[in-house]
Amino acid sequence: MKKQLTISRRQFLLSSAVASAGFILPEKALAGKKDTPSGVEPPALKGRSAFVMWQIPSHSNTIGNSYVFQTRTGKVIVMDGGFPEEAFTMRGFLGALGNEVEAWFISHPHDDHMGALDEILKQGMQDLKIKAIYHSRINDNVIDAEPSEAQKTRDFYSRMENCGARVEDLQEAGRVFDFDGMKLKILSVATQLTTNPYNNNSMIMKVWDKRKSLVFLGDAGVECGDLALNGPYGKELDCDYMQMAHHGQGGCSEAFYRAVKFRACLWPTPMWVWDNDTGGGFNTAHLQTVKTRSWMDSIGIKEHHVSVRDGLWKLD
Repeated sequence: MKKQLTISRRQFLLSSAVASAGFILPEKALAGKKDTPSGVEPPALKGRSAFVMWQIPSHSNTIGNSYVFQTRTGKVIVMDGGFPEEAFTMRGFLGALGNEVEAWFISHPHDDHMGALDEILKQGMQDLKIKAIYHSRINDNVIDAEPSEAQKTRDFYSRMENCGARVEDLQEAGRVFDFDGMKLKILSVATQLTTNPYNNNSMIMKVWDKRKSLVFLGDAGVECGDLALNGPYGKELDCDYMQMAHHGQGGCSEAFYRAVKFRACLWPTPMWVWDNDTGGGFNTAHLQTVKTRSWMDSIGIKEHHVSVRDGLWKLD
Protein backbone atom coordinates (compact mmCIF):
# COMPACT_ATOMS: atom_id res chain seq x y z
CA MET A 1 0.00 0.00 0.00
CA LYS A 2 1.34 3.40 -0.94
CA LYS A 3 2.18 5.75 1.87
CA GLN A 4 -0.61 8.27 2.23
CA LEU A 5 0.16 11.95 2.64
CA THR A 6 -1.44 13.33 5.77
CA ILE A 7 -2.01 16.93 6.74
CA SER A 8 -2.79 18.65 9.99
CA ARG A 9 -6.29 19.74 10.86
CA ARG A 10 -5.01 23.31 10.95
CA GLN A 11 -3.84 22.98 7.33
CA PHE A 12 -7.17 21.48 6.31
CA LEU A 13 -9.15 24.31 7.88
CA LEU A 14 -6.84 27.02 6.60
CA SER A 15 -8.80 27.63 3.41
CA SER A 16 -12.30 27.63 4.91
CA ALA A 17 -12.59 31.41 4.71
CA VAL A 18 -13.76 31.33 1.10
CA ALA A 19 -16.67 33.08 -0.61
CA SER A 20 -20.05 32.40 0.98
CA ALA A 21 -22.61 30.37 -0.99
CA GLY A 22 -26.30 30.83 -0.11
CA PHE A 23 -28.68 27.93 0.36
CA ILE A 24 -32.49 27.80 0.56
CA LEU A 25 -34.57 24.86 1.67
CA PRO A 26 -36.94 23.96 -1.17
CA GLU A 27 -40.45 23.21 0.06
CA LYS A 28 -40.68 20.02 -1.98
CA ALA A 29 -37.72 18.61 -0.03
CA LEU A 30 -39.51 18.92 3.28
CA ALA A 31 -41.65 15.81 3.35
CA GLY A 32 -43.69 15.39 6.51
CA LYS A 33 -43.91 18.94 7.83
CA LYS A 34 -44.38 19.74 11.48
CA ASP A 35 -48.11 19.08 11.50
CA THR A 36 -47.62 15.45 10.47
CA PRO A 37 -49.49 13.48 13.18
CA SER A 38 -47.66 10.73 14.99
CA GLY A 39 -48.18 7.34 13.38
CA VAL A 40 -49.10 8.74 9.96
CA GLU A 41 -46.70 8.32 7.06
CA PRO A 42 -45.46 11.54 5.44
CA PRO A 43 -46.57 11.65 1.79
CA ALA A 44 -43.01 11.14 0.50
CA LEU A 45 -42.77 7.80 2.33
CA LYS A 46 -46.25 6.34 2.01
CA GLY A 47 -46.03 2.81 0.65
CA ARG A 48 -42.34 3.20 -0.07
CA SER A 49 -39.11 3.05 1.93
CA ALA A 50 -38.82 3.32 5.70
CA PHE A 51 -37.03 6.67 5.61
CA VAL A 52 -35.83 9.58 3.54
CA MET A 53 -32.45 11.20 4.00
CA TRP A 54 -31.11 14.63 3.12
CA GLN A 55 -27.42 15.39 2.60
CA ILE A 56 -27.28 19.00 3.74
CA PRO A 57 -24.68 21.28 2.16
CA SER A 58 -22.83 23.99 4.01
CA HIS A 59 -24.38 27.41 3.44
CA SER A 60 -20.92 29.00 3.83
CA ASN A 61 -18.94 26.75 1.45
CA THR A 62 -16.89 25.20 4.21
CA ILE A 63 -16.32 21.63 5.32
CA GLY A 64 -18.95 19.88 7.37
CA ASN A 65 -20.80 16.60 7.76
CA SER A 66 -24.58 16.93 8.01
CA TYR A 67 -27.37 14.40 7.38
CA VAL A 68 -31.02 14.41 8.41
CA PHE A 69 -33.36 11.40 8.24
CA GLN A 70 -37.13 11.19 8.56
CA THR A 71 -38.94 7.90 9.12
CA ARG A 72 -42.29 6.80 7.72
CA THR A 73 -44.06 8.06 10.84
CA GLY A 74 -42.24 11.39 10.89
CA LYS A 75 -39.49 10.70 13.41
CA VAL A 76 -36.38 12.78 12.76
CA ILE A 77 -32.82 11.56 13.23
CA VAL A 78 -29.75 13.77 12.76
CA MET A 79 -26.18 12.71 12.06
CA ASP A 80 -23.50 15.27 12.97
CA GLY A 81 -24.78 18.64 11.67
CA GLY A 82 -21.73 20.62 10.57
CA PHE A 83 -20.00 23.75 11.85
CA PRO A 84 -21.46 26.13 14.48
CA GLU A 85 -22.29 28.50 11.61
CA GLU A 86 -24.75 25.90 10.32
CA ALA A 87 -26.86 25.99 13.50
CA PHE A 88 -29.31 28.59 12.16
CA THR A 89 -29.90 26.59 8.98
CA MET A 90 -30.25 23.36 10.92
CA ARG A 91 -32.79 24.94 13.28
CA GLY A 92 -34.87 26.02 10.31
CA PHE A 93 -34.69 22.61 8.67
CA LEU A 94 -35.67 20.82 11.87
CA GLY A 95 -38.41 23.36 12.48
CA ALA A 96 -39.94 22.49 9.12
CA LEU A 97 -39.90 18.83 10.15
CA GLY A 98 -41.67 19.41 13.46
CA ASN A 99 -39.02 20.74 15.87
CA GLU A 100 -38.49 17.35 17.47
CA VAL A 101 -35.42 15.14 17.09
CA GLU A 102 -35.77 11.51 18.09
CA ALA A 103 -32.02 10.89 18.09
CA TRP A 104 -28.92 12.92 17.28
CA PHE A 105 -25.74 10.94 16.51
CA ILE A 106 -22.32 12.60 16.70
CA SER A 107 -19.48 10.78 14.95
CA HIS A 108 -16.68 12.62 16.79
CA PRO A 109 -16.12 15.99 18.50
CA HIS A 110 -14.59 18.08 15.70
CA ASP A 111 -16.59 21.24 15.23
CA ASP A 112 -17.32 20.59 11.56
CA HIS A 113 -19.32 17.60 12.82
CA MET A 114 -20.62 18.51 16.27
CA GLY A 115 -20.44 22.32 16.01
CA ALA A 116 -24.05 22.97 14.97
CA LEU A 117 -25.36 20.88 17.86
CA ASP A 118 -22.93 22.55 20.25
CA GLU A 119 -24.12 25.99 19.12
CA ILE A 120 -27.75 24.96 19.55
CA LEU A 121 -26.97 23.78 23.07
CA LYS A 122 -25.14 27.05 23.81
CA GLN A 123 -28.11 29.11 22.64
CA GLY A 124 -30.66 26.91 24.38
CA MET A 125 -32.92 24.51 22.55
CA GLN A 126 -35.97 26.80 22.93
CA ASP A 127 -38.76 25.23 20.82
CA LEU A 128 -36.52 22.40 19.59
CA LYS A 129 -36.88 19.12 21.47
CA ILE A 130 -34.01 16.62 21.31
CA LYS A 131 -34.93 13.34 22.94
CA ALA A 132 -31.55 11.59 22.84
CA ILE A 133 -27.93 12.24 21.84
CA TYR A 134 -25.57 9.37 21.05
CA HIS A 135 -21.80 9.64 20.81
CA SER A 136 -18.64 7.69 21.62
CA ARG A 137 -16.61 9.64 24.14
CA ILE A 138 -12.87 10.01 23.62
CA ASN A 139 -10.65 9.73 26.67
CA ASP A 140 -8.44 12.43 28.15
CA ASN A 141 -5.32 11.23 26.31
CA VAL A 142 -7.08 11.62 22.96
CA ILE A 143 -8.65 14.95 23.96
CA ASP A 144 -5.24 16.36 24.88
CA ALA A 145 -3.58 14.99 21.74
CA GLU A 146 -5.11 17.96 19.87
CA PRO A 147 -4.48 20.84 22.28
CA SER A 148 -6.32 23.37 20.12
CA GLU A 149 -9.49 21.26 20.37
CA ALA A 150 -9.23 20.08 23.99
CA GLN A 151 -11.15 22.78 25.86
CA LYS A 152 -13.80 23.01 23.14
CA THR A 153 -14.35 19.25 23.40
CA ARG A 154 -14.63 19.28 27.19
CA ASP A 155 -17.07 22.18 27.01
CA PHE A 156 -19.17 20.30 24.43
CA TYR A 157 -19.29 17.20 26.62
CA SER A 158 -20.36 19.31 29.58
CA ARG A 159 -23.10 21.04 27.60
CA MET A 160 -24.42 17.70 26.36
CA GLU A 161 -24.56 16.25 29.83
CA ASN A 162 -26.55 19.21 31.09
CA CYS A 163 -28.86 19.88 28.14
CA GLY A 164 -31.85 17.87 29.36
CA ALA A 165 -31.76 15.27 26.58
CA ARG A 166 -30.86 11.66 27.27
CA VAL A 167 -27.16 11.29 26.44
CA GLU A 168 -25.60 7.89 25.80
CA ASP A 169 -21.89 7.18 25.46
CA LEU A 170 -21.49 4.18 23.13
CA GLN A 171 -18.25 2.34 23.92
CA GLU A 172 -19.08 -1.00 22.32
CA ALA A 173 -19.87 -1.60 18.67
CA GLY A 174 -22.78 -3.74 17.53
CA ARG A 175 -25.77 -1.89 18.92
CA VAL A 176 -28.74 -1.72 16.55
CA PHE A 177 -31.43 0.96 16.65
CA ASP A 178 -34.80 0.61 14.92
CA PHE A 179 -36.63 3.81 14.11
CA ASP A 180 -39.88 2.65 12.48
CA GLY A 181 -38.04 0.29 10.14
CA MET A 182 -35.04 2.54 9.64
CA LYS A 183 -32.22 0.46 11.10
CA LEU A 184 -28.99 2.02 12.38
CA LYS A 185 -26.05 -0.09 13.55
CA ILE A 186 -22.89 1.06 15.27
CA LEU A 187 -20.06 -0.67 13.38
CA SER A 188 -17.18 1.03 15.19
CA VAL A 189 -16.83 3.20 18.29
CA ALA A 190 -14.04 5.45 19.54
CA THR A 191 -10.74 3.64 19.13
CA GLN A 192 -8.87 5.83 21.65
CA LEU A 193 -5.99 6.05 19.15
CA THR A 194 -3.79 9.12 19.54
CA THR A 195 -2.56 8.88 15.93
CA ASN A 196 -4.62 11.35 13.87
CA PRO A 197 -6.51 11.44 17.16
CA TYR A 198 -9.98 12.89 16.76
CA ASN A 199 -10.53 11.66 13.20
CA ASN A 200 -9.44 8.12 14.04
CA ASN A 201 -11.99 8.08 16.85
CA SER A 202 -14.92 8.58 14.49
CA MET A 203 -17.93 6.40 15.20
CA ILE A 204 -18.80 4.43 12.03
CA MET A 205 -22.51 3.80 11.45
CA LYS A 206 -24.66 1.90 8.97
CA VAL A 207 -28.23 2.89 8.12
CA TRP A 208 -30.61 0.78 6.06
CA ASP A 209 -34.12 -0.34 5.23
CA LYS A 210 -35.42 -2.92 2.73
CA ARG A 211 -34.57 -0.69 -0.23
CA LYS A 212 -31.20 0.91 0.50
CA SER A 213 -28.18 0.97 2.79
CA LEU A 214 -25.64 3.64 3.70
CA VAL A 215 -22.38 3.64 5.68
CA PHE A 216 -21.14 6.81 7.37
CA LEU A 217 -17.40 6.90 8.03
CA GLY A 218 -17.22 10.33 9.65
CA ASP A 219 -13.60 11.45 9.44
CA ALA A 220 -12.12 7.98 9.85
CA GLY A 221 -8.43 7.86 9.03
CA VAL A 222 -6.43 4.93 7.69
CA GLU A 223 -6.04 3.28 11.09
CA CYS A 224 -9.69 3.67 12.10
CA GLY A 225 -10.88 2.34 8.75
CA ASP A 226 -8.56 -0.67 8.90
CA LEU A 227 -9.64 -1.51 12.45
CA ALA A 228 -13.28 -1.45 11.37
CA LEU A 229 -12.58 -3.48 8.24
CA ASN A 230 -10.77 -6.16 10.21
CA GLY A 231 -13.14 -6.04 13.18
CA PRO A 232 -16.22 -8.15 13.95
CA TYR A 233 -18.49 -6.02 11.76
CA GLY A 234 -16.15 -5.57 8.80
CA LYS A 235 -18.40 -7.47 6.38
CA GLU A 236 -21.27 -5.14 7.26
CA LEU A 237 -19.41 -2.19 5.74
CA ASP A 238 -20.78 -3.30 2.35
CA CYS A 239 -23.56 -0.92 1.33
CA ASP A 240 -25.19 0.99 -1.50
CA TYR A 241 -23.97 4.46 -0.50
CA MET A 242 -20.64 5.21 1.18
CA GLN A 243 -20.00 8.54 2.89
CA MET A 244 -16.41 9.32 1.96
CA ALA A 245 -14.15 9.53 4.99
CA HIS A 246 -12.86 12.98 5.99
CA HIS A 247 -14.80 14.68 3.19
CA GLY A 248 -13.00 12.51 0.65
CA GLN A 249 -9.45 13.55 1.47
CA GLY A 250 -6.89 12.16 3.87
CA GLY A 251 -9.33 9.57 5.22
CA CYS A 252 -9.47 5.82 4.71
CA SER A 253 -6.95 4.05 2.50
CA GLU A 254 -7.34 2.93 -1.10
CA ALA A 255 -7.13 -0.66 0.17
CA PHE A 256 -10.10 -0.01 2.46
CA TYR A 257 -12.28 1.28 -0.38
CA ARG A 258 -11.27 -1.63 -2.60
CA ALA A 259 -12.14 -4.16 0.10
CA VAL A 260 -15.66 -2.80 0.72
CA LYS A 261 -18.47 -3.29 -1.78
CA PHE A 262 -20.52 -0.17 -2.55
CA ARG A 263 -21.95 1.45 -5.67
CA ALA A 264 -22.22 5.18 -4.92
CA CYS A 265 -20.37 7.87 -2.98
CA LEU A 266 -21.63 10.61 -0.68
CA TRP A 267 -19.28 13.59 -0.53
CA PRO A 268 -20.04 16.17 2.22
CA THR A 269 -17.55 18.39 0.45
CA PRO A 270 -17.23 22.07 -0.60
CA MET A 271 -15.83 23.03 -3.99
CA TRP A 272 -12.34 23.96 -2.77
CA VAL A 273 -11.97 20.49 -1.23
CA TRP A 274 -13.61 18.71 -4.18
CA ASP A 275 -11.16 20.31 -6.65
CA ASN A 276 -8.22 20.63 -4.23
CA ASP A 277 -8.09 24.27 -5.17
CA THR A 278 -7.48 26.93 -2.54
CA GLY A 279 -6.73 29.61 -5.09
CA GLY A 280 -3.98 28.18 -7.26
CA GLY A 281 -6.10 26.14 -9.63
CA PHE A 282 -7.36 22.58 -9.90
CA ASN A 283 -5.43 20.06 -7.77
CA THR A 284 -2.74 22.49 -6.70
CA ALA A 285 -3.29 22.48 -2.94
CA HIS A 286 -2.40 20.00 -0.18
CA LEU A 287 -5.64 17.99 -0.08
CA GLN A 288 -6.03 14.42 -1.33
CA THR A 289 -9.54 14.63 -2.79
CA VAL A 290 -8.54 14.30 -6.43
CA LYS A 291 -6.52 11.19 -5.58
CA THR A 292 -9.57 9.69 -3.84
CA ARG A 293 -11.69 10.56 -6.87
CA SER A 294 -9.22 8.66 -9.05
CA TRP A 295 -9.54 5.64 -6.76
CA MET A 296 -13.30 5.71 -7.22
CA ASP A 297 -12.86 5.90 -11.01
CA SER A 298 -10.56 2.89 -10.97
CA ILE A 299 -13.00 0.92 -8.80
CA GLY A 300 -15.76 1.74 -11.27
CA ILE A 301 -17.97 3.96 -9.12
CA LYS A 302 -20.17 6.08 -11.38
CA GLU A 303 -22.67 7.63 -8.97
CA HIS A 304 -21.46 10.56 -6.86
CA HIS A 305 -23.51 12.92 -4.69
CA VAL A 306 -21.34 15.92 -3.88
CA SER A 307 -22.90 18.47 -1.54
CA VAL A 308 -21.39 21.42 -3.37
CA ARG A 309 -22.84 20.23 -6.69
CA ASP A 310 -26.10 18.57 -5.63
CA GLY A 311 -27.12 21.11 -2.99
CA LEU A 312 -29.82 19.70 -0.74
CA TRP A 313 -29.80 16.12 -2.04
CA LYS A 314 -32.61 13.78 -1.02
CA LEU A 315 -32.60 9.99 -0.98
CA ASP A 316 -35.86 8.09 -0.51
